Amino acid sequence: MAPTAVSPAVTTSPLPALKRSAQANAAPRTAFAFDPIESALAAFGAGEFLVVMDSEDRENEGDLIIAASHCTTEKMAWMIKHTSGYICIALPGDRLDELDIPMMVPDNQERHRTAYTITVDYKHGTTTGISASDRSATVRALASPTSLPSDFTRPGHMVPLRARDGGVLTRMGHTESGVDLCLLTGLPPAGVLCELVNDDARGTMARRDDCRAFADRWGLKMISVEMLAEWRRTHPDGQ
Repeated sequence: MAPTAVSPAVTTSPLPALKRSAQANAAPRTAFAFDPIESALAAFGAGEFLVVMDSEDRENEGDLIIAASHCTTEKMAWMIKHTSGYICIALPGDRLDELDIPMMVPDNQERHRTAYTITVDYKHGTTTGISASDRSATVRALASPTSLPSDFTRPGHMVPLRARDGGVLTRMGHTESGVDLCLLTGLPPAGVLCELVNDDARGTMARRDDCRAFADRWGLKMISVEMLAEWRRTHPDGQ
């Protein structure tokens, strides 16, 4: 059987790194604020990263999230550089079933019940699976509706996460945010995500104000999981 072709990520949006210089003359913030959800959705749909915060009494972490269909090698490399590097991809459960990607363990004891599955690599045109190029090829293949179970090797270097049905309205997590953002912007439901870390000697987790400073530095929009849930509650048709 011929391998499933994975198209290069198509985006008209520049890499965040190319936008950084435009932020140099921006006025400094005097108070914390999230960005409007409308502008964040527009940016996400155009292939940009978002910084998405969860509750301060939950993980209190900010994730970089991008649509898998827009995740080029360059964007994957940039994401690896500024995060923990443990890159995951959120997918709907029915798509994971179609791809024969089961849960990692039968008894999930993770604190927030993040639904890790077995890891995978795209097997066509890749090498070790760990490079930015290979990982970006894998996430784009996972986002492709034409990919087959036989297109992936198991285990691998990409970590699929099983999003709950109902999205952030049933679980207020980054996993569900990744899928919901894609659905709300008309993109294949596959969101690439990873936790932001600070550029310090200990690689500490980036908290709210750290994430706001990072987003401003790179010209990214920043929202919260709760904002996404509120948008869904008040826009049940997705518009």
